[in-house]
Amino acid sequence: MNLRVILEPGDEGGYTVYVPSLPGCISEGDTREEALKNIREAIALYLEPVPDDMLLNDNAEQVEIAV
Repeated sequence: MNLRVILEPGDEGGYTVYVPSLPGCISEGDTREEALKNIREAIALYLEPVPDDMLLNDNAEQVEIAV
């Protein structure tokens, strides 16, 4: 999966990086490389399933799709 990320240099150094397609998925780093490493970890955590997300009612249907 390829995602576009936005790197913004900080006023006092370092970078803030976020993923426009994943609201709230944001990280930072002292260097560009560290910021990109950290956002990869943030994306993995963002996309990781949470057991509470799987609480389905009796009428629910679960379907897998490819993106």
